[in-house]
Amino acid sequence: MTETTAFPIGLRTVAVCLLLTAAPIPVSAHPSAGAAPPTPKMAHHASPTHGNSAVDVVNSFHAALKQGQTDAALALMAEDVLIFESGGVESSRAEYAEHHLEADAAFSAGTSRTPVSERVTVEGNLATVMRVELVAGTFKDRPINSRSVETMLLRKTDGKWRIMHIHWSSANITR
Repeated sequence: MTETTAFPIGLRTVAVCLLLTAAPIPVSAHPSAGAAPPTPKMAHHASPTHGNSAVDVVNSFHAALKQGQTDAALALMAEDVLIFESGGVESSRAEYAEHHLEADAAFSAGTSRTPVSERVTVEGNLATVMRVELVAGTFKDRPINSRSVETMLLRKTDGKWRIMHIHWSSANITR
């Protein structure tokens, strides 16, 4: 009997991506204006593809959300994207569009992100972009002051990186 899973990507793919993130990579520091000291140091590795590196796609995704360009944000995601956020799971681009996309765009528009750290690993057609950021602003008349942790796994198909998995978590910062 074959075991099936509710997730559209295989566990083997996730395991490979997680192993890639654990691989040692050179690290270089980048200062963050006004941010707390980085917990791991900033690391950035340029891709040979200008304008369509994995980091470019992640940055474009966040910029599109901030500007309310939800169609542009969706275009950067694989159809079978898997999103983990606050204990919930969205198993496709269509499901994300139907449930949290608009709220995520509104949240992005009302907040700013200050980088704390970034680690990028690229191995063939798979890339992992892991970030820690401080997020501040207002959302639904509520002040936001949190530390956000983001992991994005990307797959390169036909020469273009697309987001295939996002895992977001955050914690309020109390002072």
